[in-house]
Amino acid sequence: MIDTLAVRNYLLDLQQRIVTALQAADGNAFMTDSWEREPGGRLEGDGLTRLIEGGALFERGGCNFSHVRGRVLPPSATQQRPELAGAAFEAMGVSLVMHPHNPFVPTVHMNVRMFAAMPADAEPVVWFGGGMDLTPYYGFERDAQHFHRTCRAALQPHGEALYPRFKQWCDEYFYLKHRDEPRGIGGIFFDDHHEGGFDASFAMLRSVGDAFLPAYMPIVERRSVLAYGERERDFQAYRRGRYVEFNLVFDRGTLFGLQSGGRTESILMSMPPLVKWRYDWAPEAGTQEAKLYSDFLRPREWADEQPTHLWL
Repeated sequence: MIDTLAVRNYLLDLQQRIVTALQAADGNAFMTDSWEREPGGRLEGDGLTRLIEGGALFERGGCNFSHVRGRVLPPSATQQRPELAGAAFEAMGVSLVMHPHNPFVPTVHMNVRMFAAMPADAEPVVWFGGGMDLTPYYGFERDAQHFHRTCRAALQPHGEALYPRFKQWCDEYFYLKHRDEPRGIGGIFFDDHHEGGFDASFAMLRSVGDAFLPAYMPIVERRSVLAYGERERDFQAYRRGRYVEFNLVFDRGTLFGLQSGGRTESILMSMPPLVKWRYDWAPEAGTQEAKLYSDFLRPREWADEQPTHLWL
């Protein structure tokens, strides 16, 4: 049985728990912007946008809930399921991106979502998607190991094979093909997931959502106290350009939102506030900036590595 109300209630509670923790870390409140689409249009539904700009810790970030229904699935949603083209749909999820001021604190992305397609002559088809990934500007092995171990622990109760599969999927998905480089150090990613039926898939989704704060907040606490200067901020702005390129060119969630007529302000809240591009630039050999490329922007089995010193 498909219990969409249970999914909605869980997602709203998850959003509130995450925002409460992030507000406590920043010391400033997130603004709240609720919205509703009137029935009868191309898209109907409601949502709750929680956003911070110019905070003490977070330069810009948002944690959004949306629940929409539409008459026709957009192309981004039927890319893997062409047989559902033209079907009505229902979609709901929580999506967040946080861009800290401090370049030593990584940008983070997480989302958990449910899709239900309603073909005219068949039973509803339901699947889940989501994951989380970390985009550091200055790499710390301890942080990457912790993030991946937390992701692995969240998935283990649902099958030993899920973490390696979802990690590889994340490495392959968050990859800028035109740059031939990963967006960050990865994490986990899954889509079109319905293994074991609704109850099992929903339980797995909850485990992923609940793992976000334990995965990210210890990193924030460690790195937010580190001093930085204009050099670090300049490199952060340059690397943020890669984040923008991925989200606008490849990200299926962004494309789905825009193609389905979603709320543009909420969809593009993932964009960082300050970004720089340079022509044919590369960091100087032997620097910490160069180490990001050589040691971190490549696939590694982070969860299996021997834990490094707490602050490295």
